Amino acid sequence: MSPARDATDVLVVGAGVAGLACARDLLASGADVRVVEGSDAVGGRMRTDRVEGFVVDRGFQVFNTSYPQVRRRLTLRDLRLRPFTPGVLVHAEAGRLRFSDPTRRPGSLPDLLPGRLAGPRDLLALGLLSARDMLAAPRRLKAAGDTTTRTALADAGVSDALIERFFRPFLSGVFLEDELETSGRFFHLVWRSMLRGTLCLPRDGIGAVPRALGAALPEGTVHLETPVARLTPDGALTADGRELPARAVVVATGPGPLAALLPEVAVPDYRVVTTYYHVVGRSPLGEPTLLVDTRRRFLNTCVLSEVVRGHAPPGHALVATSVLGHDTEGRERAVRGAVGEAYGTGTDSWDLLTVRTITDALPAMTPPHPLSRTTRVGAGRYVCGDHRATGSVQGAMASGARAAREVLRDLGHGRRTGA
Repeated sequence: MSPARDATDVLVVGAGVAGLACARDLLASGADVRVVEGSDAVGGRMRTDRVEGFVVDRGFQVFNTSYPQVRRRLTLRDLRLRPFTPGVLVHAEAGRLRFSDPTRRPGSLPDLLPGRLAGPRDLLALGLLSARDMLAAPRRLKAAGDTTTRTALADAGVSDALIERFFRPFLSGVFLEDELETSGRFFHLVWRSMLRGTLCLPRDGIGAVPRALGAALPEGTVHLETPVARLTPDGALTADGRELPARAVVVATGPGPLAALLPEVAVPDYRVVTTYYHVVGRSPLGEPTLLVDTRRRFLNTCVLSEVVRGHAPPGHALVATSVLGHDTEGRERAVRGAVGEAYGTGTDSWDLLTVRTITDALPAMTPPHPLSRTTRVGAGRYVCGDHRATGSVQGAMASGARAAREVLRDLGHGRRTGA
């Protein structure tokens, strides 16, 4: 690239969490940065809408407090987080079972007694697996050989019965696939993060997370409603024909725009998830707990207004239920019936508020899956996002941080600024 003399140091295309993290690190090292975003707000896939007085995320998401990148970049109290119950309800043929963490809720220990969720051997295997993942240094987990999650669980001594009764239905909602084919190395890191952190929702929805990242940038850094049509030898060209000269360009978009801007970059397959939001007169479950189904008719369901009261107006409850794939004719009715069975209630009076289908919800992460890859794709060209690391907020931010390091190294910016 040979940009004009008045070019900015770095142009970041996309204001999701990866692009915002990248911009922050670049600015902290003294680089001149401009972020352009095609939509009307920051966040990418992490957006929140208000629909008829209800707070609706664009697809069901949770926030994990233990991620290192999250702790580095955000003040958690500012997000006014509301926690889920530290456990999961499992709808099985034998009835509803509870999987809880007894270290956080000692009163839940009887839920794990033999004859309920698991037998003695499974409880021992589960305890050893959890202790190893919770106490091991992340670098040890990252350095291990990679297999599928199913194989990793079997290698840890977990029986097929417990895998089918708990891990498969629960992790289907985490990985957005129901065969446990996701990288086992990634599973261990996720399991560690769940044991060490708390799963929450911000009071104002998941969109509060990227808004907080964007608010930390200097005013005028982020330019909304500025879609980029193509990259040029000198930077980029917007859809309305404006030139954006830059010494380096970081593409931090979703897979669709990325393929158009940098077709030479291989993009993995993405998991598709659809979330149905139903309005109910009375909450079908009086606790902020995820409910999963051993028959896997849905990924998970929860009463969002039990997690965050303000997600529904007074006198109403908001239920979110996610399924793999797209919304199809008749699917909502079938899902509503399955969810009603799981909650033990009729659903004829439930009103469908809205449906959100996310076609690029998570990248597929089959083994062997690299936990981090270079963001450098050519002279002055970089790409970051969860597809360059792991499918998580941690992975997206870490990829953005790596992009910033590689850009600064290539531009020699650290030597000029003494950083």
